[in-house]
Amino acid sequence: MKNTLKVERAILDLTQDELAQRIGVSRQTINSIETNRYVPSTVLSLKLSAVFGKSVNAIFSLEEGD
Repeated sequence: MKNTLKVERAILDLTQDELAQRIGVSRQTINSIETNRYVPSTVLSLKLSAVFGKSVNAIFSLEEGD
């Protein structure tokens, strides 16, 4: 799965830590999502969607083989 989390953060000028605080996770969790080492839960995906004002599908997408 790929994501646009880093780009979305840049658009809002948020650090990983600021985003993490907004949704109640650690900075390391945000880093792990951005580097595709962690697939977020549905709840976490929806929280990210709310922060960025975009659908989950606009932030996350499947790659061939997923």
